[in-house]
Amino acid sequence: MIQRRNLLLAGGLAPFLGACSRLPDTVKIGVAQPLSGPLAALGKDMLAGVQLAVKELNEAHFSVKNQAITLEVVSRDDKSDAATGKKVAQELVDAGVVAVIGNLNSGVSIESAPVYAAAGIPQLAISTNPKYTQLGLATTLRLVANDDLQAKAMASYALSNLKAERWALVDDGTPYGKALIAGVQSLFKKKGKEAALAASLDAKTTTFDDLIAKMVAAKVDGVITTLADFQVEALVKGMAKAGLRDAVLLGGDTIKTNLLPKMDMPIRAVYSTSPVIEPYEFSAGRSFETRFAAATKQEVVYGAHYAYDAVHSITLAMIRAGSAAPAKVLAAMKELDLHGPVTASLRYDAAGEQAFGTISVYAIEKGRWASVMRTRDWD
Repeated sequence: MIQRRNLLLAGGLAPFLGACSRLPDTVKIGVAQPLSGPLAALGKDMLAGVQLAVKELNEAHFSVKNQAITLEVVSRDDKSDAATGKKVAQELVDAGVVAVIGNLNSGVSIESAPVYAAAGIPQLAISTNPKYTQLGLATTLRLVANDDLQAKAMASYALSNLKAERWALVDDGTPYGKALIAGVQSLFKKKGKEAALAASLDAKTTTFDDLIAKMVAAKVDGVITTLADFQVEALVKGMAKAGLRDAVLLGGDTIKTNLLPKMDMPIRAVYSTSPVIEPYEFSAGRSFETRFAAATKQEVVYGAHYAYDAVHSITLAMIRAGSAAPAKVLAAMKELDLHGPVTASLRYDAAGEQAFGTISVYAIEKGRWASVMRTRDWD
C-alpha cells in the first residue's frame, strides 16, 4: 500500500520535479531524543516510531523518480540537555542526514536549532515552546500545537471544569515549564483569578516536603504543573500523606505516559492537557498501535505516531522535490498539503507551526488516559 501511494504521488507530482543531482542509494534520517535519563521512555518511543516507518518504507521498496532508496536511521541521545543536544546536532549534520526528528525538550530544540539551520537541515521537533519557531530560522518545524494554545487549554479547563478554588502553579524550571506556567498565570489574571501559590522547582526534584507544606498552609485544592510523570507520582503521594486527598491536579503533556495510570491514585483526580493526541483518537490509530506493538513489543507511550508521520513528511517531500538534498526537501515539506498516515493533520504553516494543531484534555480512567475533550478554540 505504501509503495502504491509513493508511485501515485510520484506520478501526480511529476510536473513539479525538476532536474537535480543524482539521488543517493541510501538516505539517512536523524533522530535526536533523550534515550537515557528520566525522559528516556518518551525519547525511545519517538525513536521507535521513526524506526517503524523506515522499516515499512524499506520493505515497500521506497523510491524517488523510479530509483530505489534505502532509508537509514541515525540516532543520538541528547540526554534532555541543551549542551548535549547542540553537540549531537553537529554529529548528525556531519553524518549527512537529510532531516532530523528532534528534540523532545524545548530547551534542547532551541539550542540545537542554529546548528541545523547553518547546514540547511530540517528539524522536526515535538517540543512545544513557542520560541522554537520564533528564532527566525527557516529549518524549524513543529509536529504538534505549541504552548500558547496549551496554556489557554490549561487555564480554561481548570477554571471552567475542575472543582477547585485555590490553585498552586508549579513549574519544573525548564524553558518549556516556565513559559507554559507563565502563560497560565497570565490567563488566570485575565479571568480575574489569582493563584494561591506559585513555585518553580527543577526537572529532577522528587522530594516535595517544602512545597507541600506551603500548599497545606495556602489551603490549596488544585495544582497546575509542568512537572514530569515521575515527579507528579511523588508529589501526589506526598499530598495525600499531608491530607490533601481532595485536591485535583492538572499536568502538561509530560505526565501523559503509562506511569500514572498504573497508580492507585491517592488524590481526587489527575488530568493532563496535551498537544500529543492519543493514537486511538485517529481513524488510523488503532492499526498503527497494532503494528507498533508487533514490531516493538511495547505500547505507544508518547509521540511515536507523530515521529512515524514525520518520516512520511520527509519522504513525501523527497518525492515532490525529486531530490534528497536537505534544502530541496525542506522547501517541498513546507509546500506539502499532507494528511499524515496516522495523525491525519501533519501540515506546516509558513512559520513552521502545525496549521491545525489541537489540545486534548485527558483523565485517568480504568488504567489509561481517556480523552475528555479536544479543541483548538480554547477561550
